[in-house]
Amino acid sequence: MTQNIYDDQAFFDGYARLVRSQFGLDGAPEWPSLKAMLPDMNGARVADLGCGYGWFCRAAREMGAGDVLGLDVSDKMLEKAGAMTTDMAIRYEKRDLETLTLPDASFSLIYSSLTLHYIDALPALFRTIFQALEAGGHFVFSAEHPVYTAPSEPGWELNGQGHKTWPVEGYQREGQRITDWFAQGVIKQHRKLGTYINLLVEAGFIIRHFDEWGPSAEQIAAYPDLAEEAERPMLFLMSVQKPR
Repeated sequence: MTQNIYDDQAFFDGYARLVRSQFGLDGAPEWPSLKAMLPDMNGARVADLGCGYGWFCRAAREMGAGDVLGLDVSDKMLEKAGAMTTDMAIRYEKRDLETLTLPDASFSLIYSSLTLHYIDALPALFRTIFQALEAGGHFVFSAEHPVYTAPSEPGWELNGQGHKTWPVEGYQREGQRITDWFAQGVIKQHRKLGTYINLLVEAGFIIRHFDEWGPSAEQIAAYPDLAEEAERPMLFLMSVQKPR
């Protein structure tokens, strides 16, 4: 089963303080790039894997989606999403992505934001997503970049010249990483970029767009803390499609 760290009260309280938690997609600097990867949303049947507060579910409806299903393993997240949603075309369900099943050809878009790096059974999940999409359907997602997940304890270091560097350790060694982020013992799964891509291809997907996201100069000027993300990518974005 997926580690349900978001139901840990200390973690949930810390997560709630993030800018992206307080302001939703407007507080996620990668959102404009991710939004540009989305297909036509008019009438779309959408599933959001790891929906959290339901920000994308509500945005999908505003963009024209016909109905939206938000899935999350966290009771606290689903309770928050439900409290923020009044649209009857959006429904939320508690589901574990490690063992997820979905009806065949039931969605035109499946979306996931910063969730897949928690999943151990990723090959099975990609196969499930492929089967759940209609012919020509899209899977659009973001995940933590392997450069960021590779170290067992990510963090900045100063090199001999006083410049910040990001220690990349054990990049080739895929598997579980345990870090402390808002709570102790947060489990993530480190995979190389090539592994993500090959698993998608093996599942049957066509790669449409790939972005090792970094902030623009305008974003850094508005939010100086984002300068770190210009030095190494913290996340990557992908759009793939099931053949017609």
